[in-house]
Amino acid sequence: MKKGCAIVLILAACVAAAAFFFGPQLVETGLRFLYPKPYGELVAREAAEFGLEEHLVYAVIKTESGFDEDAQSHADAHGLMQLTQPTFDWMAELHPPENGGGDIFDPGDNIHCGCALLRLLLDHYGHLEVALAAYNAGMGNVDGWLQDSAYSQDGETLHTIPYPETAAYVEKVQRAYHIYQRLYPAAETG
Repeated sequence: MKKGCAIVLILAACVAAAAFFFGPQLVETGLRFLYPKPYGELVAREAAEFGLEEHLVYAVIKTESGFDEDAQSHADAHGLMQLTQPTFDWMAELHPPENGGGDIFDPGDNIHCGCALLRLLLDHYGHLEVALAAYNAGMGNVDGWLQDSAYSQDGETLHTIPYPETAAYVEKVQRAYHIYQRLYPAAETG
C-alpha cells in the first residue's frame, strides 16, 4: 500500500470515529446555530404576556425574517415578525407597547405587536395551522377558505391551503417550531 493511500485511510477512519462519537453533539450544535434564540429577554417577556410558547414565537421570527430586524418583504411587511404597517398599528392600538413606541423596526415593538397578533389569531381560529395561515395570508382570505368546502370540511380547519406560498409557510413554521421544541427542552426555555 502506498503511503498516500494509508494516510487517506487513516484520516477517513479518524473522521468516521469522530462522527460516531461526537456526531449527535455536532448535529445539535449545528442545529442550534441554524435555530438560534436571539432577543431572549424580549421573546420571553412578550410570549409570557400573550400566553404563547417561546418556541412558537422563535419559529415565526425565524421563518418570517431570519432574525433580521431590518427585513422588508415584497408584501411590504417589516421587522422581525414581518408586520405590515396597518397590522402593526392595529395591534399597537389594541395592545400598546410597553415603551409607548410605535416603531415597526424596533425589536421590542415588533415582537410585542407580532405576539399580540399571533395570540389574536390563535384565539380567533383555535387551530395553530389556521392561525399561521392567517398570519401569512390574512384573516379575510382564511375566513373565505373556511367557508369553502374545497378547502375546509368543517369550517374550522383547512384540509387544503390554496395559496402555495401560505401552505409552504405554515409547514416551515411548524417544522421550525418542532425543531425548537426538540433543541431547547422546557427547562432551557426562558
